[in-house]
Amino acid sequence: MEKMIHGAVSYSLSSEMVSLFVTREGGHLGPVNFRLGEREVSPYALAPWEPGGVDGSLPVLLKNLRGDFLCLPFGPQVDGEPHGDVANCEWRFVSQGDLSLVMEMEPRDVGGKVRKEISLREGHTAVYVEHVIEGVEGNWSYGTHPILDLSGLDEGEGRLSVSEFRWGSVYPETFSDPADGAQQCLKAGAMFSDLSEVPLEDGETTDLTRYPARSGNDDLVMMIAADATDEQPFAWSACVMDGYVWFALKNPIDFPATLFWLSNGGRSAPPWHSKHVGRVGIEEVCSYFCDSVELSRKDMLRNLSVETTREFRKDEAVSLRVIQGVAAVPEEFGVVASIAPDGDGVVKIVSESGVSVSVLLDWKYLFFTAG
Repeated sequence: MEKMIHGAVSYSLSSEMVSLFVTREGGHLGPVNFRLGEREVSPYALAPWEPGGVDGSLPVLLKNLRGDFLCLPFGPQVDGEPHGDVANCEWRFVSQGDLSLVMEMEPRDVGGKVRKEISLREGHTAVYVEHVIEGVEGNWSYGTHPILDLSGLDEGEGRLSVSEFRWGSVYPETFSDPADGAQQCLKAGAMFSDLSEVPLEDGETTDLTRYPARSGNDDLVMMIAADATDEQPFAWSACVMDGYVWFALKNPIDFPATLFWLSNGGRSAPPWHSKHVGRVGIEEVCSYFCDSVELSRKDMLRNLSVETTREFRKDEAVSLRVIQGVAAVPEEFGVVASIAPDGDGVVKIVSESGVSVSVLLDWKYLFFTAG
């Protein structure tokens, strides 16, 4: 059923534990409401504007900006929409069951067909997202783009973390250009091995695990996930806020890197007007930062044996799967230190202080293949 949500025509899906909306244009997932005991939480951000209230010439990506969406290719294009037709053009409704919603599109920029299936599980506070890409040829970057809203928290109250990473860097060029009415504070190109000690332009360091922080700036960092093991078959990202944790799980072979887009009022030009504050994009990608697919194709991280594009073949279907969910955590839980399997249908989330919570989750979903 179609419904107007935050100014955009959207499809809906719900279970006892989750209710969600997906925009018809761009396929943006959001808002998503999760039931945790007696309360509901809604971690995904909605832009501080609605589509009808901004310049109509803006790409749908910006007009509808919310929640999570597929990017294929990831980043800007010489000819084409930023983050691809999949993030900007109309998705066609295919089918809906009690716990699943299927949409499709034939993107003009990459060709082929992309099927989006969003599914829920009874008793699970999680969203299972699959994109099946068929008939596409060549090397392309791609990624997810979840944006969380921490604007209601005090400074540093939210806690960000990722699974073990073997390389971390601030974006190597100017990410927020003052000529465009933007500002950044992290040192361009600075390397780091600890999210709590990331170099600033002024020579000091800052703690990226605490957010909101660094008001008036928009910054970008990238971390390359460590290789999977039998004990740790997936990689993860997490954000603890207001008595619960939001988390995302991925297969690091499909998504080698995680981007943190730390958007805290650093963009003053339209449509931002310095109102996009306390937002964080926690984006799982196969890309070179947020740069164009043309640059990603230059294999900039070959020295690390990290792919920044994937080779697609017209006669092969590629399935990209992620899981995004939430769980209640005790007060003062702190930053997540690990998320690991605890049996076939459970993961255990452990904080740096050693406090743990167990979550019903079909984590093996990440490793099924298309077809």
